[in-house]
Amino acid sequence: MNDLILLANLLDSPKHGYALKKQVGLISGSNELHNNLVYPLLRRFVDHGWVRKRRAPGQRGQTREIYALTNKGKQELVQRLSQFSGKEIASENAFRLRVGLFSVLDKETCTRILTARDQWLMMRQQHLARLSGALDLGSWGGAVVRFLRQQVVSERRWISRLKRKL
Repeated sequence: MNDLILLANLLDSPKHGYALKKQVGLISGSNELHNNLVYPLLRRFVDHGWVRKRRAPGQRGQTREIYALTNKGKQELVQRLSQFSGKEIASENAFRLRVGLFSVLDKETCTRILTARDQWLMMRQQHLARLSGALDLGSWGGAVVRFLRQQVVSERRWISRLKRKL
């Protein structure tokens, strides 16, 4: 998923590697991503033609490499964001990333993503209800299941609001 976040961070403007490392780290919940993750991804993006790289002088006399998303890169990003099945449907982060980038997706794709996540949540809600009824979860286990059920209900309400907004 870091690769999608990295590509998406180039949507608005070209950036140098350090800025990307900091921004993607902030979005993903870290202070910054490690060089061993960011720069190999950027190299791969350049090799595939998704990102263009150029050199530019830095503020302190150093040379910086500036990365810009190409049309092919934007198409790749949109295609990969549009893929939403199995593992992605069950992932809160994968779902939220896509919602955060709905501006680059068409309405039909956004609706499909929201519907798929809502259906998965409905099945999760049913599973949690069966779990509550079938087992003695104790006070702590019961508290966890109640929390999870509330989370599902809250997210389904949010999805309903997002669908209306579309």
